[in-house]
Amino acid sequence: MDFFDRARIALKAGNGGNGSAHLHREKFNIHGGPDGGDGGRGGSIIFEADPMLNTLVEFHYNQKFRAEDGGNGAVNRQHGKAGAELVLRVPAGTLVRGSDDRIIADLTTRGQQAQIARGGRGGLGNVHFATSTNHAPREAQRGEPGEEIEVTLELKLIADVGLVGLPNAGKSTLLSVITAARPKIANYPFTTLVPNLGVAVVGDPAGRDSQSFVIADIPGLIEGAADGKGLGHDFLRHVERTRLLLHLIDGDNLAMAPWDEWEAINAELLAYRADLAGLTQILVFTKMALPAARERWPEVQRRAADAGILAV
Repeated sequence: MDFFDRARIALKAGNGGNGSAHLHREKFNIHGGPDGGDGGRGGSIIFEADPMLNTLVEFHYNQKFRAEDGGNGAVNRQHGKAGAELVLRVPAGTLVRGSDDRIIADLTTRGQQAQIARGGRGGLGNVHFATSTNHAPREAQRGEPGEEIEVTLELKLIADVGLVGLPNAGKSTLLSVITAARPKIANYPFTTLVPNLGVAVVGDPAGRDSQSFVIADIPGLIEGAADGKGLGHDFLRHVERTRLLLHLIDGDNLAMAPWDEWEAINAELLAYRADLAGLTQILVFTKMALPAARERWPEVQRRAADAGILAV
Protein backbone atom coordinates (compact mmCIF):
# COMPACT_ATOMS: atom_id res chain seq x y z
CA MET A 1 0.00 0.00 0.00
CA ASP A 2 1.26 3.50 -0.80
CA PHE A 3 2.26 5.61 2.18
CA PHE A 4 0.54 8.95 2.55
CA ASP A 5 1.16 11.03 5.66
CA ARG A 6 -0.57 14.26 4.66
CA ALA A 7 -3.97 15.01 3.15
CA ARG A 8 -6.24 18.01 2.73
CA ILE A 9 -9.96 17.29 2.82
CA ALA A 10 -13.29 19.14 2.86
CA LEU A 11 -15.90 18.33 5.50
CA LYS A 12 -19.61 19.23 5.56
CA ALA A 13 -21.68 18.33 8.61
CA GLY A 14 -25.37 17.59 8.10
CA ASN A 15 -27.93 20.39 7.97
CA GLY A 16 -30.64 20.48 10.60
CA GLY A 17 -34.12 19.48 9.43
CA ASN A 18 -36.83 22.12 9.02
CA GLY A 19 -39.60 22.50 11.55
CA SER A 20 -43.14 21.80 10.35
CA ALA A 21 -45.82 24.52 10.14
CA HIS A 22 -48.71 22.06 9.95
CA LEU A 23 -52.13 22.85 11.49
CA HIS A 24 -54.20 20.05 12.97
CA ARG A 25 -57.20 19.03 10.87
CA GLU A 26 -59.85 16.39 11.54
CA LYS A 27 -63.42 15.70 10.48
CA PHE A 28 -65.24 17.75 13.12
CA ASN A 29 -62.47 20.22 13.86
CA ILE A 30 -61.28 22.11 10.82
CA HIS A 31 -59.73 24.90 12.85
CA GLY A 32 -57.33 22.87 14.94
CA GLY A 33 -54.19 24.28 16.49
CA PRO A 34 -50.59 23.84 15.45
CA ASP A 35 -49.11 20.35 15.51
CA GLY A 36 -45.92 20.72 13.47
CA GLY A 37 -42.93 18.83 14.87
CA ASP A 38 -39.31 19.94 15.18
CA GLY A 39 -36.62 19.13 12.65
CA GLY A 40 -33.87 16.67 13.57
CA ARG A 41 -30.27 17.68 14.23
CA GLY A 42 -27.82 17.17 11.38
CA GLY A 43 -25.09 14.58 11.74
CA SER A 44 -21.67 15.69 12.98
CA ILE A 45 -18.31 14.56 11.60
CA ILE A 46 -16.05 12.82 14.09
CA PHE A 47 -12.48 11.58 13.73
CA GLU A 48 -11.40 8.47 15.61
CA ALA A 49 -7.87 7.14 16.12
CA ASP A 50 -7.47 3.57 14.87
CA PRO A 51 -4.12 1.88 15.70
CA MET A 52 -4.70 -0.65 12.92
CA LEU A 53 -4.17 2.10 10.32
CA ASN A 54 -0.76 3.54 9.45
CA THR A 55 -1.40 5.68 6.38
CA LEU A 56 -3.78 8.39 5.20
CA VAL A 57 -4.19 6.77 1.80
CA GLU A 58 -8.03 6.75 2.02
CA PHE A 59 -8.06 10.53 2.21
CA HIS A 60 -5.79 10.82 -0.82
CA TYR A 61 -8.40 9.31 -3.12
CA ASN A 62 -11.53 10.62 -1.37
CA GLN A 63 -11.23 14.24 -0.28
CA LYS A 64 -14.84 15.30 0.35
CA PHE A 65 -17.00 13.99 3.18
CA ARG A 66 -20.55 14.90 4.16
CA ALA A 67 -22.66 13.77 7.10
CA GLU A 68 -26.38 13.02 6.89
CA ASP A 69 -28.92 15.84 7.14
CA GLY A 70 -31.56 15.82 9.85
CA GLY A 71 -35.13 14.93 8.89
CA ASN A 72 -37.90 17.52 8.67
CA GLY A 73 -40.59 17.78 11.31
CA ALA A 74 -44.00 16.31 10.47
CA VAL A 75 -47.67 16.36 11.50
CA ASN A 76 -48.90 15.31 14.93
CA ARG A 77 -45.80 16.87 16.52
CA GLN A 78 -43.52 14.24 15.02
CA HIS A 79 -39.88 15.24 15.27
CA GLY A 80 -37.56 14.66 12.36
CA LYS A 81 -34.94 11.94 12.60
CA ALA A 82 -31.46 13.05 13.65
CA GLY A 83 -28.82 12.70 10.94
CA ALA A 84 -26.31 9.92 11.46
CA GLU A 85 -22.85 10.94 12.64
CA LEU A 86 -20.03 10.32 10.18
CA VAL A 87 -17.04 8.71 11.92
CA LEU A 88 -13.80 8.90 9.95
CA ARG A 89 -11.04 6.60 11.18
CA VAL A 90 -7.45 7.83 10.99
CA PRO A 91 -4.13 6.38 12.16
CA ALA A 92 -3.14 7.01 15.76
CA GLY A 93 -0.76 9.96 15.68
CA THR A 94 -2.83 12.10 13.30
CA LEU A 95 -2.97 15.87 13.72
CA VAL A 96 -6.03 17.71 12.40
CA ARG A 97 -5.24 21.30 11.41
CA GLY A 98 -7.63 24.04 10.36
CA SER A 99 -7.17 26.35 7.40
CA ASP A 100 -5.19 28.74 9.66
CA ASP A 101 -2.78 25.89 10.55
CA ARG A 102 -4.21 25.78 14.08
CA ILE A 103 -4.27 22.30 15.62
CA ILE A 104 -7.89 21.26 16.12
CA ALA A 105 -7.20 17.75 17.39
CA ASP A 106 -4.25 15.48 18.12
CA LEU A 107 -5.41 11.86 18.03
CA THR A 108 -2.82 9.66 19.69
CA THR A 109 -4.57 6.87 21.59
CA ARG A 110 -6.77 3.95 20.54
CA GLY A 111 -10.41 4.97 20.19
CA GLN A 112 -9.77 8.67 20.91
CA GLN A 113 -12.41 10.80 19.20
CA ALA A 114 -12.76 14.46 18.28
CA GLN A 115 -15.77 16.24 16.77
CA ILE A 116 -14.42 18.30 13.90
CA ALA A 117 -17.59 19.55 12.16
CA ARG A 118 -20.82 20.05 14.15
CA GLY A 119 -24.20 19.19 12.72
CA GLY A 120 -26.80 21.94 12.39
CA ARG A 121 -29.61 22.28 14.95
CA GLY A 122 -33.07 21.29 13.79
CA GLY A 123 -35.68 24.01 13.32
CA LEU A 124 -38.63 24.40 15.70
CA GLY A 125 -42.11 23.40 14.61
CA ASN A 126 -45.02 25.84 14.80
CA VAL A 127 -46.22 24.43 18.13
CA HIS A 128 -43.51 26.58 19.73
CA PHE A 129 -44.94 29.80 18.28
CA ALA A 130 -48.52 29.59 19.56
CA THR A 131 -49.50 32.53 21.79
CA SER A 132 -52.60 33.77 23.53
CA THR A 133 -53.34 35.97 20.55
CA ASN A 134 -52.16 33.64 17.80
CA HIS A 135 -53.64 30.19 18.26
CA ALA A 136 -52.78 28.95 14.76
CA PRO A 137 -49.30 30.17 13.87
CA ARG A 138 -48.04 29.27 10.45
CA GLU A 139 -44.49 30.04 11.42
CA ALA A 140 -41.75 27.40 11.72
CA GLN A 141 -37.97 27.53 11.77
CA ARG A 142 -35.64 26.27 9.12
CA GLY A 143 -32.86 24.03 10.26
CA GLU A 144 -29.38 25.45 10.79
CA PRO A 145 -26.71 24.54 8.24
CA GLY A 146 -24.03 22.14 9.38
CA GLU A 147 -20.47 23.36 9.80
CA GLU A 148 -18.34 23.32 6.67
CA ILE A 149 -14.58 23.23 7.04
CA GLU A 150 -11.40 22.31 5.21
CA VAL A 151 -8.77 20.54 7.30
CA THR A 152 -5.28 19.19 6.78
CA LEU A 153 -4.46 15.77 8.19
CA GLU A 154 -0.85 15.27 9.17
CA LEU A 155 0.39 11.89 10.35
CA LYS A 156 3.25 11.58 12.81
CA LEU A 157 3.94 7.90 13.36
CA ILE A 158 3.84 6.73 16.95
CA ALA A 159 6.72 4.40 17.74
CA ASP A 160 8.77 3.54 20.80
CA VAL A 161 12.05 3.46 18.87
CA GLY A 162 13.08 5.40 15.78
CA LEU A 163 15.89 4.33 13.46
CA VAL A 164 17.79 7.30 12.03
CA GLY A 165 20.95 7.71 10.03
CA LEU A 166 22.30 8.57 6.62
CA PRO A 167 21.04 6.64 3.58
CA ASN A 168 22.36 3.08 3.32
CA ALA A 169 23.39 2.94 6.99
CA GLY A 170 21.60 -0.38 7.51
CA LYS A 171 18.33 0.75 9.13
CA SER A 172 16.06 -1.44 7.01
CA THR A 173 18.32 -4.45 7.49
CA LEU A 174 18.20 -4.03 11.25
CA LEU A 175 14.41 -3.65 11.19
CA SER A 176 14.04 -6.85 9.13
CA VAL A 177 16.19 -8.82 11.59
CA ILE A 178 14.59 -7.79 14.88
CA THR A 179 10.96 -7.59 13.67
CA ALA A 180 8.72 -9.33 11.16
CA ALA A 181 8.73 -6.27 8.89
CA ARG A 182 10.04 -6.85 5.38
CA PRO A 183 11.22 -3.50 4.00
CA LYS A 184 12.98 -3.23 0.66
CA ILE A 185 16.72 -3.72 1.15
CA ALA A 186 19.50 -3.02 -1.34
CA ASN A 187 23.07 -1.80 -1.26
CA TYR A 188 22.43 1.72 -2.53
CA PRO A 189 21.16 4.96 -1.00
CA PHE A 190 17.47 5.82 -0.67
CA THR A 191 16.21 2.24 -0.90
CA THR A 192 13.65 3.20 1.76
CA LEU A 193 11.34 5.88 0.42
CA VAL A 194 8.65 5.68 3.10
CA PRO A 195 8.72 4.98 6.86
CA ASN A 196 8.34 1.33 7.84
CA LEU A 197 6.97 0.05 11.13
CA GLY A 198 7.83 -3.21 12.84
CA VAL A 199 7.02 -4.79 16.20
CA ALA A 200 9.89 -6.31 18.15
CA VAL A 201 9.14 -8.93 20.82
CA VAL A 202 11.45 -9.49 23.79
CA GLY A 203 11.19 -12.94 25.34
CA ASP A 204 9.00 -15.86 24.33
CA PRO A 205 6.11 -14.47 22.23
CA ALA A 206 3.82 -17.10 23.76
CA GLY A 207 4.94 -16.37 27.31
CA ARG A 208 3.30 -14.06 29.79
CA ASP A 209 6.49 -12.12 30.48
CA SER A 210 7.17 -11.19 26.86
CA GLN A 211 7.18 -7.50 25.96
CA SER A 212 6.81 -5.79 22.61
CA PHE A 213 7.63 -2.38 21.23
CA VAL A 214 7.19 -0.58 17.92
CA ILE A 215 10.17 0.44 15.79
CA ALA A 216 9.98 3.00 12.98
CA ASP A 217 12.52 2.95 10.15
CA ILE A 218 12.78 6.60 9.09
CA PRO A 219 13.99 7.15 5.50
CA GLY A 220 17.61 8.26 5.26
CA LEU A 221 18.37 11.84 6.21
CA ILE A 222 21.03 13.99 4.62
CA GLU A 223 22.64 17.28 5.48
CA GLY A 224 20.13 20.05 4.84
CA ALA A 225 17.10 17.80 5.47
CA ALA A 226 15.61 20.33 7.89
CA ASP A 227 15.75 22.91 5.08
CA GLY A 228 13.93 20.66 2.63
CA LYS A 229 16.78 18.79 1.00
CA GLY A 230 16.65 15.11 0.14
CA LEU A 231 14.00 12.71 1.40
CA GLY A 232 14.28 13.59 5.06
CA HIS A 233 12.29 16.83 5.03
CA ASP A 234 8.95 15.05 4.75
CA PHE A 235 9.80 12.44 7.37
CA LEU A 236 11.61 14.29 10.16
CA ARG A 237 8.26 14.79 11.89
CA HIS A 238 7.95 11.02 12.33
CA VAL A 239 10.87 11.18 14.77
CA GLU A 240 8.94 13.53 17.08
CA ARG A 241 6.80 10.92 18.84
CA THR A 242 9.55 8.35 19.45
CA ARG A 243 10.95 7.76 22.93
CA LEU A 244 14.37 6.50 21.88
CA LEU A 245 16.53 6.85 18.77
CA LEU A 246 18.84 4.15 17.45
CA HIS A 247 21.32 6.25 15.50
CA LEU A 248 22.97 4.03 12.89
CA ILE A 249 26.44 4.98 11.66
CA ASP A 250 27.71 3.38 8.46
CA GLY A 251 31.09 1.87 9.29
CA ASP A 252 31.89 1.44 5.58
CA ASN A 253 31.07 4.99 4.49
CA LEU A 254 34.37 6.10 2.94
CA ALA A 255 32.96 9.51 2.00
CA MET A 256 32.50 10.69 5.60
CA ALA A 257 34.12 10.00 8.95
CA PRO A 258 31.84 8.11 11.37
CA TRP A 259 31.71 10.89 13.96
CA ASP A 260 30.94 13.42 11.24
CA GLU A 261 27.90 11.27 10.37
CA TRP A 262 26.77 11.40 13.98
CA GLU A 263 27.12 15.18 14.18
CA ALA A 264 25.52 15.78 10.77
CA ILE A 265 22.29 13.94 11.62
CA ASN A 266 22.06 15.49 15.08
CA ALA A 267 22.49 18.92 13.53
CA GLU A 268 19.46 18.22 11.32
CA LEU A 269 17.40 17.06 14.30
CA LEU A 270 18.35 20.20 16.20
CA ALA A 271 17.55 22.44 13.23
CA TYR A 272 14.13 20.84 12.77
CA ARG A 273 13.12 20.95 16.44
CA ALA A 274 15.42 21.79 19.31
CA ASP A 275 13.98 19.15 21.65
CA LEU A 276 14.64 16.31 19.18
CA ALA A 277 18.36 16.55 19.84
CA GLY A 278 17.54 15.85 23.50
CA LEU A 279 15.98 12.45 22.82
CA THR A 280 17.86 9.49 24.26
CA GLN A 281 20.10 8.03 21.57
CA ILE A 282 22.12 4.85 21.21
CA LEU A 283 24.88 4.85 18.61
CA VAL A 284 24.75 1.67 16.51
CA PHE A 285 27.89 1.10 14.42
CA THR A 286 26.99 -1.06 11.41
CA LYS A 287 28.73 -3.27 8.86
CA MET A 288 31.35 -4.53 11.33
CA ALA A 289 32.05 -7.52 9.09
CA LEU A 290 33.91 -5.16 6.74
CA PRO A 291 37.59 -4.25 7.34
CA ALA A 292 36.99 -0.47 7.13
CA ALA A 293 34.37 -0.63 9.87
CA ARG A 294 36.57 -2.71 12.19
CA GLU A 295 39.42 -0.20 11.77
CA ARG A 296 37.17 2.75 12.63
CA TRP A 297 35.36 1.17 15.58
CA PRO A 298 37.95 1.97 18.34
CA GLU A 299 37.87 5.68 17.47
CA VAL A 300 34.06 5.70 17.52
CA GLN A 301 34.05 3.95 20.92
CA ARG A 302 36.46 6.52 22.34
CA ARG A 303 34.46 9.48 21.04
CA ALA A 304 31.19 8.04 22.28
CA ALA A 305 32.64 7.35 25.72
CA ASP A 306 33.96 10.93 25.95
CA ALA A 307 30.49 12.22 25.05
CA GLY A 308 28.71 9.89 27.50
CA ILE A 309 26.92 8.04 24.68
CA LEU A 310 26.20 4.31 24.61
CA ALA A 311 27.76 2.82 21.44
CA VAL A 312 27.14 -0.74 20.31
